[in-house]
Amino acid sequence: MGNFGKLTSVKDLPSDKKMAGYIKSAMKLNEEGVKLPNRAPVKKGSKEIVVPDYILKALSKNKKAQATFEAFGYSHKKEYVQWIEEAKTEPTRNKRIATMMEWLKEGKGRNWKYS
Repeated sequence: MGNFGKLTSVKDLPSDKKMAGYIKSAMKLNEEGVKLPNRAPVKKGSKEIVVPDYILKALSKNKKAQATFEAFGYSHKKEYVQWIEEAKTEPTRNKRIATMMEWLKEGKGRNWKYS
């Protein structure tokens, strides 16, 4: 129904005559077995995450945190790395790294509060 735009009331629908024509066309296509062409597959980004050196350095100082981080899947690692890289200032980045280390020692993912 995307061809009709945003429908906010019955008045936005095409006339009864047009709607009947659409329905008859659809019935004919169904009877003939006509299918929509397959969509081209969506290319997704690579599943490899680049962990900055300063994060690796912080992780190397605590083996338990490092083991937890390494055991995480792609999405958990990505969440931590993005969160730290989004910091605009050095003090904020350092604070987030410290928080990450605490959470990793406890085996927690970035959004552990919501799961």
